[in-house]
Amino acid sequence: MTDTEKRAAAKKFAEIWKDQGYEKGQSQPFWISLLRDVMGVKNPEQFIIFEDQVVLDHTSFIDGIIPETHVLIEQKGINKDLRKAIKQSDGTMLSPFQQAKRYSADLPYSKRPRWIVTCNFKAFLIYDMEKPNGEPEEILLENLPAETYRLEFLVDTGDSHIKKEMEISIQAGELVGQLYDELLKQYINPDDPDSLKSLNMLCVRLVFCLYAEDADIFGKHGKFHSYLKDYDPKDVRRALIDLFKVLDTQPADRDPYLEPTLASFPYVNGGLFSEANIEIPNFNEAIVNLLLQNASEDFDWSAISPTIFGAVFESTLNPDTRRSGGMHYTSIENIHKVIDPLFLDQLKDEFAAIKAVQIEKNRNRQLEEFQTKLSQLTFLDPACGSGNFLTESYLALRKLENEVLKVLLGDQIRIGTDAHTPIKVSINQFYGIEINDFAVSVGKTALWIAESQMMKKTEDIIHMHLDFLPLKTYANIVEGNALRLDWETVVPESSLDYIMGNPPFVGFTFMESEQKEDMQTIFPGTKNLDYVSCWYKLANDYIKDTQIECALVSTNSITQGETATALWSKLDCKINFAYRTFKWESEAKIKAAVHCVIIGFADFDRPDKYFYDNGISVKAANINAYLIDAPNLLVKSRNKPLCDVSKMVYGNKPADGGFLIIEDSDYEKFIKDEPQSVNYIRPLLGAVEYLHNKKRWCLWLRNVEPGELKKMPKVMERVRNCQKMRADSIAAGIRKFADTPTLFAQITQPDNVPYIIVPRVSSEKRRYIPMGFLDPNIIVSDAVQIIPNASLYEFGVISSNVHMAWMRAIAGRLKSDYRYSKDVVYNNFVWPEPTDKQKAMIEKTAQAILDARALCPNSSLADLYDEALMPPELRKAHQLNDRAVMDAYGFDKKLTESACVAALMRLYQQKISTVDGQAAGKTAKRPRAKAIGATGEVEQMTR
Repeated sequence: MTDTEKRAAAKKFAEIWKDQGYEKGQSQPFWISLLRDVMGVKNPEQFIIFEDQVVLDHTSFIDGIIPETHVLIEQKGINKDLRKAIKQSDGTMLSPFQQAKRYSADLPYSKRPRWIVTCNFKAFLIYDMEKPNGEPEEILLENLPAETYRLEFLVDTGDSHIKKEMEISIQAGELVGQLYDELLKQYINPDDPDSLKSLNMLCVRLVFCLYAEDADIFGKHGKFHSYLKDYDPKDVRRALIDLFKVLDTQPADRDPYLEPTLASFPYVNGGLFSEANIEIPNFNEAIVNLLLQNASEDFDWSAISPTIFGAVFESTLNPDTRRSGGMHYTSIENIHKVIDPLFLDQLKDEFAAIKAVQIEKNRNRQLEEFQTKLSQLTFLDPACGSGNFLTESYLALRKLENEVLKVLLGDQIRIGTDAHTPIKVSINQFYGIEINDFAVSVGKTALWIAESQMMKKTEDIIHMHLDFLPLKTYANIVEGNALRLDWETVVPESSLDYIMGNPPFVGFTFMESEQKEDMQTIFPGTKNLDYVSCWYKLANDYIKDTQIECALVSTNSITQGETATALWSKLDCKINFAYRTFKWESEAKIKAAVHCVIIGFADFDRPDKYFYDNGISVKAANINAYLIDAPNLLVKSRNKPLCDVSKMVYGNKPADGGFLIIEDSDYEKFIKDEPQSVNYIRPLLGAVEYLHNKKRWCLWLRNVEPGELKKMPKVMERVRNCQKMRADSIAAGIRKFADTPTLFAQITQPDNVPYIIVPRVSSEKRRYIPMGFLDPNIIVSDAVQIIPNASLYEFGVISSNVHMAWMRAIAGRLKSDYRYSKDVVYNNFVWPEPTDKQKAMIEKTAQAILDARALCPNSSLADLYDEALMPPELRKAHQLNDRAVMDAYGFDKKLTESACVAALMRLYQQKISTVDGQAAGKTAKRPRAKAIGATGEVEQMTR
């Protein structure tokens, strides 16, 4: 179905189902019609499964499952509110989403849904289970004709052709790996860098020859195989040397007495065979058999994806990835997450509009202008690796150009030669910078293969032969360090349209010395930024006062916590589109998942800004550095709360080498050997112990007299070991505590008053970070933060969905887990100003949370806050607390999480302006005194 047909079908569907929807009788006809009539599924009865049985503590039935696309559907009647809890048959109160998640948890892992859709006939709520605590996307039935594309995930089973290309490309990579291993054994000095470089280049040339013979580039299928099979294994080395020389020599310059088979090979050009002195080892029978049988006769190289294979090839022969035993490359799907919103979607829309022009003469003129436009677009990947972003972008442009040619030519048959080629798009529109010389060679080869494949596609359209060799276009991939190279020397900014790519992910701690030097050059004096930040800064400066648009894949750290402030305070670009945090996975056998974001930016604002997520797009008024639709502000670290509330501090820091800590497995023996010590041992909780009900202990020796300590030799032994560890430490900050070895290095433990404990790290799978009150006799480590003298009201507010929404937007991450920072999250949080009645209600709902937990004394907090296991009493208590806190803010109960964060950011903006103004006023009155306030805690980004 075309988009126009889908929109028309969706309009009719919406009209039919308006104001009706009985859950039991009409759910199946509704979904069958949606899939068949709107989404174009031919046999929807075979595509969707209704009433699939699932066994909980009773037998239930799932309303709908689409196995191929991993979708679970929970259908409700038209009068049901999809966001409210509904009483279940077992008496529990669950929202439709919570009900669906409970079903999902009891399904086999392979059948668990990627998407959960709740529907009441008039609205669809779509939950992405990659972000189980994220807010749903909503599509109203009345808006379905304009938003049909947002339901594509229901039927998107993936391109079978792409899947086949992927399989073939990985097989090709494995063949190259085998060939590499066998050839390496033949080198005299296999560890010599020059020998390894020669081997890499030899593999590139062999792959090109294998591809060329299967793609008929050499003029005859199997030509490379036929040439080599006539040689004994001992002579193959000489045969290859002769062949490579011929491939790099124009026919007019060749030896006139050259053997006819060699002379029949075409001139390649392009520099692939120009380096004559590469070291080629002797071949043996096993290598020749691997080359001619496995890699030639038994394998068709013409079907590989140059995008995938280029990266697999480079990864296969890269010493680091070979040592780790894995191939790593970016999937085509992930590449399109970058290039589609950056340029391809716009070009496709423009092409569709031109095709719709009714007057043929005007349409053809516009098509020719559009083709010319395609041929003039220029792209740069400043960290291109093996060129997969460049290759896939080239393929996308050429496919679009071929569609243009189909419309322009219709059924015409062109007769002619390549001198009259209608192709305008070329690989010389694509520029790259790559530090690895071998990756440069692979990237160029991948682009040549892509060019060859697309030329074949064009031949099928224009019905004429086009000569691929000698190579007429050149891949502009430059070897060099992109952070020290002037990008202007690679491609002038006046000629460039788009910058894109996937720069390396290296955290500050793991950078090599050269990378740290790069960082200091680009960000003098700045620490704790990811290496990828350098590309943002250089791109930001490069595109100044231009219409160039950029899109980069990055670790999500650059949009979180203090890192976001450190980076974005130094940039002044405008964010025009973004993918929020998702897993960027390699499609290779050994998967490497990194939590990433994609950010599209420029020196100008697009009229329409979007968040994109797997086919679903949401329009935004503005996108700030935290990837929130909210004002452009940066939250800086603050050492005291912005509002008048209790102060949060770090837990006690042992810095003791483990000598003041007693593991639970050692506890019984220790008190048996040193019975008096039991009076000085306290429970010790960090985040893990607190959340998972694990036991740990510590020697708490505050105010213990020396004479008493001397009576306990086991304790004294630990104290002396602690003293020695601190005295021997290389860190001056630790050495100074050698004078007090009986005490923790930092003590914040409250005396005689309960306090709130807040884990510094908590799973992203939890809707709420479990916080609670502790007795002062329980000692906490610095793996948590605490709020001494905290009230029940304060507990209620920070346990609410409002505070959790702020935390999710502002906090840093450890992998994907929340890293709760007192200085960033807590101290910058704007508290409500409740009435006495509202405050009393929050205190009441906060106590209800604690009471609900107490109903399950044998369960850990980790279990209680597992979304699939949370007891209904606890869930209800949190929901009532959420409502009470939202009421104190004056927020609508139906406010989405992103809207809530936007509102909090506006409150923050107002609050910080007041605080800064007051601080400035105090400074003006007392010019000699240092300002105590937090002037500049937020930095507006001028955009």
